[in-house]
Amino acid sequence: MPRSLYFVVVGMAILVTGSSFLWPLSTIYVHDYLGKSLTTAGVVIMFNSAAGVVGNLLGGVIYDKFGSFKTIVSGVSVTLCASIMLIFFHDWPHFVLLLIIIGFGSGIIFPAMYALAGAVWPEGERKAFNAIYVAQNIGVALGTALCGFIASYSFNYTFMASGLLYLIFFLIGVIWYRQLDVKGKSSANHDTETIARKSKVNFYSLIILCVGYLLCWAGYVQWSTTISTYTQELNISLKQYSVLWTVNGILIILGQPLVSAFVKRFAKTLKSQIVVGNIIFICSFIVVANASEYSSFITAMVILTIGEMLVWPAVPTIAHQLAPEGREGFYQGIVNSTATGGRMVGPLLGGLLADIYGMNILFIVLIIFLVISIITTTTYDYRLNRQNQQEGIKMM
Repeated sequence: MPRSLYFVVVGMAILVTGSSFLWPLSTIYVHDYLGKSLTTAGVVIMFNSAAGVVGNLLGGVIYDKFGSFKTIVSGVSVTLCASIMLIFFHDWPHFVLLLIIIGFGSGIIFPAMYALAGAVWPEGERKAFNAIYVAQNIGVALGTALCGFIASYSFNYTFMASGLLYLIFFLIGVIWYRQLDVKGKSSANHDTETIARKSKVNFYSLIILCVGYLLCWAGYVQWSTTISTYTQELNISLKQYSVLWTVNGILIILGQPLVSAFVKRFAKTLKSQIVVGNIIFICSFIVVANASEYSSFITAMVILTIGEMLVWPAVPTIAHQLAPEGREGFYQGIVNSTATGGRMVGPLLGGLLADIYGMNILFIVLIIFLVISIITTTTYDYRLNRQNQQEGIKMM
């Protein structure tokens, strides 16, 4: 990797660590300390995610207009101000309002970070986005591991720790990202009619791809919602459940060489990586649906992790390839907002299906979602390939 990408990777790890001090404990804080129902806590998380969706889309637009530095600094400034206020004002409803603002500010940052990674190492393609993916998981692992320990002393300490990490990221942005400032490329010197036609087809392709991406996330998030409750019904302790995510994090960090070797040999295209990843996701849910012992859940988590290592970095890479000049940030904003949307609607949908029809029906629906995702992945570039063929014929 080029030296400039290391700055982006380190910054992403710090940013995600800061946010991971908040989201794992938000439900517990709203329910146990603010005395609200679990439904209310779920609505709070949904509003936080919805604000993230808006922030993702806005952040992509800002990146294309004003560049990476202004986008990142503006987003982290909003987040930092809200996180500092959270240290002093964390009662009801201030906690909810500030959590929504933090979700919005963080949402602005992520598309710019992804677009910046693609810009500073364009020849890296999947490797650049895979590095960002690994950095995110390091941040999640650190944040979730430390937040519970710190919260056992005081929840206010977790708010302070989160604010400190956002401050560190702000300083990194001011010092490092000013030197890396990248703006969406201008397309003023090209045929505007051709660009408009290509942009329309590329955007259409991205939306089809993201439909499947949203369904993947809606299924994946069940592991932290309905499946976590399902493990309790099978007398699997919370400590054992938390080990599943430890396994997930360790595999993501240590399993990269194996995944790279697999991709080079068996899944050479990004499309094939996503399709294979979805098939692996399906296998994971089949194992969970028939699980009755803890070892089966460990097996399912290992399978799930292999699938996500193939799918999650591939989608933003395709978005980077599809993005017309000057629209790189906007396309990454759509991808990030799709993932956030899946995390927002997935828990509600999964909870309803599990409560009304039971876990077996839920698993069947999730498998159907993944089959649809395979279909959208194999067909997303149909119009794009057809257009390229027509243009090739015209040039001949």
